[in-house]
Amino acid sequence: MKTGSIMIIAGEVSGDLHAAALARALRRRDNDLKFFGIGGAELAKAGMEVHRHTCDMAVLGLSEVLRKYFFFRKTFNDMVALLKERKPDVVLLVDYPGFNLPFAREAHRLGFKVIYYICPQVWAWRRGRIPAMARSVDRLLAIFPFEADVFKGTGLQVDFVGHPLVSATAAARTAPLVSLPWNGERKVAILPGSRRQEVKLILPVMVSAARLLKEKKENTGFIIAAASPEAKTWIEEILAAMGFSGQFAVAAGKTRQILRQADAAWVASGTATIETALMECPMVVVYRTALLTYLAGRMLIRVPFLGMVNIVAGKQICPELIQGNATPENLVQAIEPLLASGKIRNDMLNELKRVQGILGEPGADERAAGIVLRELS
Repeated sequence: MKTGSIMIIAGEVSGDLHAAALARALRRRDNDLKFFGIGGAELAKAGMEVHRHTCDMAVLGLSEVLRKYFFFRKTFNDMVALLKERKPDVVLLVDYPGFNLPFAREAHRLGFKVIYYICPQVWAWRRGRIPAMARSVDRLLAIFPFEADVFKGTGLQVDFVGHPLVSATAAARTAPLVSLPWNGERKVAILPGSRRQEVKLILPVMVSAARLLKEKKENTGFIIAAASPEAKTWIEEILAAMGFSGQFAVAAGKTRQILRQADAAWVASGTATIETALMECPMVVVYRTALLTYLAGRMLIRVPFLGMVNIVAGKQICPELIQGNATPENLVQAIEPLLASGKIRNDMLNELKRVQGILGEPGADERAAGIVLRELS
């Protein structure tokens, strides 16, 4: 009997995490499955044969993509060659649209079955990609309930499996507390993002805001949550360059514990806003990027909010401080009401509970695994 194989391409830290959880769910049902492709440490731990590492694939902004153009072109060609050589039963693509949408077209052209897990945000920008995506993808496993409507009429089969973070955060909210170096009675979490360029642009304004808030409220403590051990290194390098070495605690692999214990958080826009919402931590959404990328994004984006938590909520429940509005003074002003008991904090906590309900029940990984296995048969 032939052993099933799946080619997985997850080009970012969050994709690596979600794909690894799905791979583990698949292995629980069929321990003989083989995985290979692009991923990071989590997929490697889940038993995947990693041919390119996520840390080499994660980029932010048009200028960084252009600088690495030849690397991405070679990687794309290498993965196509690997696809032809290994002939997997399914190609499983995880978010990462700049690479994965062209790869889906090529895999489909070559006759391979393509499943997309975690839909690219084509509903937010470049909606013209929707028909092309529907033509090159056999099945879409959506993590937001509104995504099925986006593809209505295209013929693409869309399954809402729920958000994969729902299960993980539910477990984290009831796990034993661990000791963390807050050094303050009021606790503020700092989540500056998962990609190097992102951290480089966002962290300085966050730590400057932290110093400003500390001057106003001496009993406030801060912990910077690093998305990975590599990110912890980048964060410490930036702190050193700013002359802040040793002034802030930096922890990798403890984001959910940090959010569980924090009174409020500054969070870089992205998946982290969903994780923060599910951990029931009030937040201010912060984002800065290169000017060219920001200007291009303003022309392309077709949703009223940048933070995923606000998009899911259907309204702005968390303040968004973007680009020039992301100043230390504005960050402090936005977070102060969330650190005190009162209507503003309570209203946000209630809205975060509502967002939890929208994102579905626990078990997204198992539901997704069941669909993938049916497509393998």
